[in-house]
Amino acid sequence: MIRRTSLAVVVCLTLTVSALAAEPIMAPPESKDMRTIFNGKDLKGWDGDPKLWTVKDGAIRGETTPEKKSRGNTFLVWTKGKTRDFELRLSFRCNATNNSGIQYRSKRDAKNKWRVRGYQHEIRNQNKLPSVSGFIYDEGGLAGGRGRTCMVGEKAVCDKDKKKTVTGTLITADEYQKLFKLNEWNDVIIIAKGHHIQHYMNGRLVLDFTDHHPKALLDGVLALQLHGGAPMWVEFKNIRFREIK
Repeated sequence: MIRRTSLAVVVCLTLTVSALAAEPIMAPPESKDMRTIFNGKDLKGWDGDPKLWTVKDGAIRGETTPEKKSRGNTFLVWTKGKTRDFELRLSFRCNATNNSGIQYRSKRDAKNKWRVRGYQHEIRNQNKLPSVSGFIYDEGGLAGGRGRTCMVGEKAVCDKDKKKTVTGTLITADEYQKLFKLNEWNDVIIIAKGHHIQHYMNGRLVLDFTDHHPKALLDGVLALQLHGGAPMWVEFKNIRFREIK
């Protein structure tokens, strides 16, 4: 009798844990009106420090070395458009030395044109939560000085009183570890419309954030980050963009 009860409890707990596992939400099909904003040959339409940003094998490459350092974070800025309501798709890879990011709805610094502040889609060559690619970081404090604003796995809302509420879980730590490809190319989709932002990694929704904070960002530039500090490299390719009307 005791054995049967114990087995029943184990089965019940197993079913409960399975039921709590995140149901995958997959990315929408790519729209026909997406346009390529990097030609794969040169940095036409982009502005950054030519000592640190190049094109290699059809990809944008940012790299710092002991000989070529960056004093603080530096950025390659797309000069041909803004990111109000938009969809962005690209692939990236980087080494494990440091982190990078994709800036959107950001603002260029008045004193340093290769420095921007705003929402950042974090990029890291790591697959263990919470410090992984895909969370929103408030680069430079422009969006209220919130630092790690919304984490991978969170479906969350920030209200006008600056209170953030997590309303659901989109992906577990184990699932993300299997989803992310260490040392390889990974695919990112960012969709932002009004106050609603979604990040997809390798075709799966990993972050869903509705931002009504008084400092929420609704427009600005697109840029790619090369982090200051330890030598590192990061590459981006197949960059496509569309405005959502």
